[in-house]
Amino acid sequence: MSSSRRIAWMLGTWILILVIYSAVSLLLRRGSDSLSAFGNIVQCLVPLFANAGLLLNAGTPHWRRNIFWMLLAMSCTLWMIGQFEWTYYEVYLHRPLPEMYPGDILFFLRGIPMMAAIALRPHRKRGEIQLRFGYLDFVLLLIWWTFLYVFVVLPWLYAAPSLGQYNHTFNLLTNIQNMVIVVGWAILWLQSSGAWRIVYANLFGASTVYMFSSLFINVAIDGHKYYTGSLYDLQLLSTFLWFALAGVIAHQNQGRLDAPSENAYDSDPDSTSEESVWPARLAMAAVISLPLFAIYTLRFSQDDAQVRDFRLMATLLASVPLALLIFVRTHLADRDRSRLLAQSEQSIENLKRLQAQIVQSEKLVSLGQLAAGAAHEINNPLAAILGFSDLLADDPSIPEKARTTASKIRDQARRTKTLVGNLLSFARQVPAERTLLDINTVVNNAVQLRALDLRSGTTRVELQLESVLPGVRGDGNQLMQVFFNIISNALEAMEAANGGVLTIKTIRDRGNVVILFSDTGPGLKDPQRVFDPFYTTKPVGKGTGLGLSICFGIVQEHGGKILSYNRQEGGAVFRVELPAVLAALPAKELQLSTASATRQKPS
Repeated sequence: MSSSRRIAWMLGTWILILVIYSAVSLLLRRGSDSLSAFGNIVQCLVPLFANAGLLLNAGTPHWRRNIFWMLLAMSCTLWMIGQFEWTYYEVYLHRPLPEMYPGDILFFLRGIPMMAAIALRPHRKRGEIQLRFGYLDFVLLLIWWTFLYVFVVLPWLYAAPSLGQYNHTFNLLTNIQNMVIVVGWAILWLQSSGAWRIVYANLFGASTVYMFSSLFINVAIDGHKYYTGSLYDLQLLSTFLWFALAGVIAHQNQGRLDAPSENAYDSDPDSTSEESVWPARLAMAAVISLPLFAIYTLRFSQDDAQVRDFRLMATLLASVPLALLIFVRTHLADRDRSRLLAQSEQSIENLKRLQAQIVQSEKLVSLGQLAAGAAHEINNPLAAILGFSDLLADDPSIPEKARTTASKIRDQARRTKTLVGNLLSFARQVPAERTLLDINTVVNNAVQLRALDLRSGTTRVELQLESVLPGVRGDGNQLMQVFFNIISNALEAMEAANGGVLTIKTIRDRGNVVILFSDTGPGLKDPQRVFDPFYTTKPVGKGTGLGLSICFGIVQEHGGKILSYNRQEGGAVFRVELPAVLAALPAKELQLSTASATRQKPS
């Protein structure tokens, strides 16, 4: 069913309920048990319709919005509980509700969850800290509002019972509360835009109808004209049916409620911070008002001693939770200030390290350009050395010993040319591209490049490369950078611990090519943090903490994973997994390699 048809059905049901209620009210005799039972049962059911419509919106991922709708439903539920008590007297006991009844407080308390819902303002986006302090401020206001009812109304029920004073103070305070709620919805209606404006408009209309309904019914009760099932109840029924309609409209516009606000007032963080000031000021005023109530009771009140004692005791009891909440708010504010100060200090420290890293990066860029230029220059004499050594090695007129020496010179020159090519690749003098790679070749190139700086004789590298591996699609320069960083870190750690062995193994694991780097060094102090930016265990000036974090990003860009952990027998292990290009292998060979990889999977 489309949204417009659903709303049309609800409007039709609304009108039908009002017509049936009016017909029954006019047909049955005033004050009869049948009319009383009918009116009470209907008034117990309509809040259920309201709750059903409102709670449709309480299952969203937005918890503030869920609380908003649940508070509105709680308001209707409190009113329904009060109506159940009314029904118990008139339908079950067959006698009218006492004129001075303590359960009237439920009809007053039903406005408190609604005021809390208004204070949430779910159309706005606010931070966690602002929300937390906003809730504390509003809890202060709610306690104060409940205290106001106890201070103004209840003395005429318990301390010095007086029907006229009780009805007057109850109606006065209830009407003020209803007007506050209506004004709150009006403010939200004017401040919002889009779908939220429509929702607030409906909630404003329902609350306005309830305000006038409560006013007319209270006047009719004072004039002894009201009876259950009368036409005075039509506005009350319309209130809850309108709340249900507002919930359904909001449910049908959930997507639009999530859309960014078009109102600049909603999205301006400065205006949001300014708006969050008034609950704190009102909460402060509420706390300060308690001594003023006590002074008024002692010095200016002309009421009986019982009323004064009751009000003084209520003021004293209310000061305890209010003072406790003020203490909690101060404690949370101090803790948040300390946390923000620590975060600011850490941010400044990270900024300093980042600035130092930028300077170091500029130096590395210059050094890389210098190395690339030197490598280009080295290639020219290398080409001459290779050419002349080839001539000498292949010249039969030269003695055998000289040709052997020339052959060795040629081999070493070719090795030097290969290392220079690797250096050029590592310095990014080759454009980045994704090609089909042989991982064993990339590993060999990284090992050869690192071997240029392998000064210590106490560390060595062992290769255990599987002969047949699937291809991997990626950037060979970037992957060589990953392997070079891991190899360098392992060798430096073992050199600091008097030597060791780095074993590099390549295997097949299902649809991945796995490269294992296992060393016999001291291991990792915190394996879970080695890929965090700026985390390093090297002395100051020797490490920036960015090498492995860059490696982590490169491997992720290739669709792979990189893990680190410590071996039980000692040493660290880095495991790099890269997705294999399985189409590079024949189907039969792929099945065999998969079975082999399953058998050889490391623990």
